[in-house]
Amino acid sequence: MSKFPIDLGAYQRITLDASVPTLTAELRASLKANIQLLRDAIVFFTATGAARGVGGHTGGPYDTVPEVVILDALFRGSAEKYVPIFFDEAGHRVATQYIMSVLNGDMPAEKLTEYRAAHSHLPGHPELGFTPGVKFSSGRLGHMWPYVNGVALAHTSKTVFCLGSDGSQQEGDDAEAARLAVAQNLNVKLIIDDNDVTIAGHPSQYLKGTSTAKTLAGHGLTVLEGDGEDLDDLYKRIVTAINTDGPVAVINHRPMCPGIVGLEGSTHGHDVVSVKVALEYLETRGHQAAADFLREVKAPKNEDVFLGSSDKWDANRNVFGDAVVGVLSKLSEAERKEKVRVVDSDLEGSCGLHKIHTAYPETFISSGIMERGNFSAAAGFGMEAGKQGIFGTFAAFLEMLMSEITMARLNNSNVLSHFSHSGIDDMADNTCHFGINNFFADNGLDDAYATNLYFPADPLQMKAVVEKIFFDPGLRFVFSTRSKVPTILDTNGNDFFGGDYKFVPGKDEVIREGIDGYIVAFGESLYRALDAVERLKKEGIDIGLINKPTLNVIDEETLAKIGKSPLVLVVESFNRKTGLGSRFGSWLLERGLTPKFAHIATHKEGCGGLWEQFPHQGIDPNGIIAKIKELRG
Repeated sequence: MSKFPIDLGAYQRITLDASVPTLTAELRASLKANIQLLRDAIVFFTATGAARGVGGHTGGPYDTVPEVVILDALFRGSAEKYVPIFFDEAGHRVATQYIMSVLNGDMPAEKLTEYRAAHSHLPGHPELGFTPGVKFSSGRLGHMWPYVNGVALAHTSKTVFCLGSDGSQQEGDDAEAARLAVAQNLNVKLIIDDNDVTIAGHPSQYLKGTSTAKTLAGHGLTVLEGDGEDLDDLYKRIVTAINTDGPVAVINHRPMCPGIVGLEGSTHGHDVVSVKVALEYLETRGHQAAADFLREVKAPKNEDVFLGSSDKWDANRNVFGDAVVGVLSKLSEAERKEKVRVVDSDLEGSCGLHKIHTAYPETFISSGIMERGNFSAAAGFGMEAGKQGIFGTFAAFLEMLMSEITMARLNNSNVLSHFSHSGIDDMADNTCHFGINNFFADNGLDDAYATNLYFPADPLQMKAVVEKIFFDPGLRFVFSTRSKVPTILDTNGNDFFGGDYKFVPGKDEVIREGIDGYIVAFGESLYRALDAVERLKKEGIDIGLINKPTLNVIDEETLAKIGKSPLVLVVESFNRKTGLGSRFGSWLLERGLTPKFAHIATHKEGCGGLWEQFPHQGIDPNGIIAKIKELRG
C-alpha cells in the first residue's frame, strides 16, 4: 500500500464480539481511527474521478464508514456467525466495496486512484467477477434487499446484513422485501443511512409525511433509530440487532457528508466531491501528498474529429427540457395547470426536467425514487383526451416499468416520457446503468393504443421532435444520451436539422446517399456512423447513411430503397439481442429484400470511462468501417 498517498496500512484489524454490548476505550479509539482513515481515503480517491471527469459518488460511502468498520470487525471476530459480505442496496456506494477489497488484499491500494476510469475495472456500481474482491453486483438503487432475503434463506444459521439508505428504501420492491422478511422471520439486518438527501432534494421536503422508520415498523420489522455519528450508540444498536430474532432495521440519522466543509447536509454530497472541496479537506487533514497527487490528475480528452458534424455540441437531455418549456410557453398558466403535469423521479437535473420546474413550477411534481408509481401517476393524469402526463428517468430504469406501460396503454393514456442516459455513451456507472433495452417499451399488440419510440440525433432534431409530438395521443418515448452530441451537417456543411426542417414521425431520413450500400443508425450512433461514411467515401467506398429517429415504425419507402442496395449495416448502442438490428433483418426478408446484412451493437460488459465505451463495443467509426469492409468481402 506504499504507493497510495494515504497509508491504508494504518488500518487497525480489531475484532468485535456481538455478545459484548459496549466498547472499551481502546476499541473505541481504534474504531475512530479506522473511520477517519477510510473517510479520508474515500474523499481522496473518489475525487480522482472528479478530476478525471468520470464523476462518482462520495457522500454515500463516506457516510456509512462507521457501520462498515464495525461490521468488518464483527466479521473478523466471529466469521462463522455471519455472511461476511457488505451487501449494499445503494449501488453507487461502490467506493465502500473497493476500499474493503484493498484492505482484504484483493487489489493494491494504488488501483483506487483509477476510480471509474476506462478499462480500470472500477465502474460506478460493483460488478461481480469484474473487479477483484467484489462479492456481489448491486445493480440499480434499491434492488438488493429482496436478493439478500434469498441469501438469508440459503444461510438460515447466519446473520446477513444489507446496507441501505432512505433513498433506496423509496423503491417499491423494498416494501415487498420487508413483507417477506417479516413473514419468514429472516435473519436480515438492515443498516440504513438516513441522511435526508437524494440527487434532487431532501425526502423530508418532497415526500412530506413519509418516514423510513415508521414505514419499516409498519411492515413489522424491529426498528432501532439513532445518531449514526454516535459511535457507542451505533455499535450498541448493531449488536442489539444481531441479538434480536428476525429482521431488524438499524436506522442511522446523520447529515450528508458530516464534517466535510462545503458539502455537509447538501444534495451536492450525493455525487462526487469537487476537486476544490477535496483539496481543502485533504490539506486540512494533513494529507498533503494526497492533495498533490490529486492536483496532477488530468481528464483524458477525446481528440477525435468527426467528419460530417459541426463543432457545436449540446446535451440532448437538457434540450428536451428546453423544448418542453418552449411548447408550454405558448399556453396560458391556466391551460398549463389543466393540461400538463410533469412527474419527476429524483432526476430532474439529469433529465432536463429542471428546466420545466424552474420555468413553470405549477406543472411540476418533485417525487422520489419510485419510477413505477410515478410513471403510472403521469399516465393517470393523461387518461383524458387533451391532457398530457410527462415523465422522466434514466433509460436503464425503463426495464422496471413494463407492467405500468402496459396498463397505461390499456387505459389509452397520453404520456410523453423522456429516458435520458440511453445507450452506453459516457456511462462510467457501467453495465447496470446501460440504457440498452429501450425497445421493451414497445410491448403492445399490433392494434394497441399508439406507442412510438423516438431517438433524436442532435439538439436541433430533439427540439423538432418534441414540438411535433407533444400533443400527439398515446405513449411517446423520447430517448437521449448522458453525453453531448454534435449537430449533424448536410453535404453543403449546413445543419441538417436546421432551417425549415420539420420532423415527420415514422419517416426515415437519408443523411447521405450511397450506391455501395447503407448504414442505418440513430441517436448518438448517427454522428459516428456519419464520420465512418465520410471516411469510406474518401477511400472510394460509396456508402449511404439513414437516420431512423422513429425506432419502431417501418418506413416502407426507405426500407425498399436500402433493401435493394448491395448491403445494409445497422449500427446502434442498444442491446444487440433486443435493439433495432434484432428486427431490421426480418423486416427486409418479409419484403423479399436480401442485401448483405449485418448488425453491430452493445454486446458485452462495459469498460467504464466515458466515450471509451463505444470502441470497447466495436461501434465507433473504426469498428463501423471494419464491418463495412468485412461485408464487402
